[in-house]
Amino acid sequence: MLVAITRKVSPSIARCELTHLSRSGIDPVRAASQHETYCQALGEAGCQVVSMPAEPELPDSVFVEDGAVVLDEIAVLTRPGALSRRPEIPALRAELERYRPIAEITAPGTLDGGDVLQSGRTLWVGQSGRSNGEGIRQLGEILNRFGYVVIAVDIQGCLHLKTAVTRIGPETMLLNPAMVDGNHFPGFRCLEVDPGEPMAANALLVRETVIYPEAFPGTRRRMEQAGIQVLTVPADELARAEGGVTCCSIVLSE
Repeated sequence: MLVAITRKVSPSIARCELTHLSRSGIDPVRAASQHETYCQALGEAGCQVVSMPAEPELPDSVFVEDGAVVLDEIAVLTRPGALSRRPEIPALRAELERYRPIAEITAPGTLDGGDVLQSGRTLWVGQSGRSNGEGIRQLGEILNRFGYVVIAVDIQGCLHLKTAVTRIGPETMLLNPAMVDGNHFPGFRCLEVDPGEPMAANALLVRETVIYPEAFPGTRRRMEQAGIQVLTVPADELARAEGGVTCCSIVLSE
């Protein structure tokens, strides 16, 4: 069984951290409605959805992916690069302890789960403003005993690695080549986003379905022409907070 851990939208989401976007009015009610539709899509894709309560004082807390890297053997709690996000971790720890043994990234390491892309026993980690070399080193040290390989990847012009690239099939990556070099992923077919949709590389693969923002029809057509099954959701309000569809859940096998 697949479990998708989610957290409801904070009413203070308009005060979220922003790095690459200008602050614009974020409607928390509309964001919450879009998040509910997203959770319904997770259910349609085959997940049992676990919904943690909203955190009124933690604006970014809906983006649960950044708080942990969860594999079959262990859950690694991160140390987010944004100081304001570190109070999100205790509640996530309490939830994940139900499913996995816990390890954690410690100071001076920083790591956001949005920088971690997994396929099999390989994890690529974006060297970003949120994840530093020490955090990546610690993740590798923790996971090495389970047979995983951790590879640091340079990115540019984006918040996280998964802004630039995500996996959309067993051997297929969706990426923006201006943000990350496809040569980091040997053996994978790299499907490029539509040139007019530079922020379109964030997609969530659940079993054989890709949950994907409806705002990027050009890239959606490219995926469908490549034989990818796509389920679209409205996500533009969450995107104003620099969040994507991977950010809003942690999908794990129970």
